[in-house]
Amino acid sequence: MPTLIHYRDKCIGCNVCFEMWPVRWRMSTTDGKATLVGGIKKKNLHILRVSPGEDEINVRVANACPVKVIKVQP
Repeated sequence: MPTLIHYRDKCIGCNVCFEMWPVRWRMSTTDGKATLVGGIKKKNLHILRVSPGEDEINVRVANACPVKVIKVQP
């Protein structure tokens, strides 16, 4: 299963991920940064295993992130 990784501490809160894929992303009302829905925090990362059917949308979201803090690993 692919893994979605979010380096949340480097997020600038641009809202692109949420606009593209609101199923996986929320914007925090506390600090304005994106939050990976269902992600597990490990040190400064948020990690979530996703279904293979989400590959295309997750790659598009990662590519659209202006600061490249979203990664998709096979």
